[in-house]
Amino acid sequence: MAQTQGAYYVPHGSHWPIVGSLGLFGTVSGAAMWLNDSPGVGKPIMAVGIALLVVMMLGWFGTVIRESVGGLYNKQVDVSFRMGMIWFIFSEVMFFAAFFGALFYARELVVPWLGGAGKGAMTNYFLWPEYTAAWPTNGPDDIGGSFQTMTPWGIPLLNTLLLLTSGVTLTISHHALRAGHRGRTIAFLALTVLLGVIFLGFQIYEYAHAYGHLNLTLGSGIYGSTFFMLTGFHGLHVTLGAIMLTVILFRCMKGHFTRDNHFGYEAVAWYWHFVDVVWLGLFLFVYVL
Repeated sequence: MAQTQGAYYVPHGSHWPIVGSLGLFGTVSGAAMWLNDSPGVGKPIMAVGIALLVVMMLGWFGTVIRESVGGLYNKQVDVSFRMGMIWFIFSEVMFFAAFFGALFYARELVVPWLGGAGKGAMTNYFLWPEYTAAWPTNGPDDIGGSFQTMTPWGIPLLNTLLLLTSGVTLTISHHALRAGHRGRTIAFLALTVLLGVIFLGFQIYEYAHAYGHLNLTLGSGIYGSTFFMLTGFHGLHVTLGAIMLTVILFRCMKGHFTRDNHFGYEAVAWYWHFVDVVWLGLFLFVYVL
């Protein structure tokens, strides 16, 4: 079917949605089997699912890039992409809001109740009379044994400075792109990627230190689970953001973007700034307070 010039672009039939669906199904079902004590079956299925997802993303995103560079998109398509990215980031906000909500619920409501506050006096008296409500805690059963918390003024503070700096370098790169300075755009974008990779390196070191020296693990009660779920998912988002920034960096080197047509760049910049803001919340509510 021929595409009418200037009309809203409607792509031809694509097999990538089917590949993506199979990849998601394999990844989730394999992970479920692995977590339910079927590692011999679950791990290979999950690995195949992840491989299909990677193939899907490379192929589908490559198709979209070729369509964009080929001039098939108009202003209406650009608006659709922007609305899609806005809704995607909103879904990510809700994702992290759920985990922050779980942290707030456990810290401000459940722990005091188990300690005898409010209507929890009888629960504390009959079940855990020796438990004193305090945060951080691994619960009245001392799940995972005693542990030490991570000080906020070491690696967490350094990582905060790294992410804030990366937001500045990305903004400088974006302004350079809009001004038509390709060299400055590439240089500051590469610096942003480097800062993100350094952040991940420090977080890996922090996790190794927590497990090896502080006995702070995912199994350290409610504190350990909320700590690693929040920081771990944020680290995953930083990893994905660094990958996307790297792809955009190569596209900038190829000259794919102009000062007036560069939404692919802007979408990744939006995502990276969102990751920065989430980390500020993590640093404040997980490490400092």
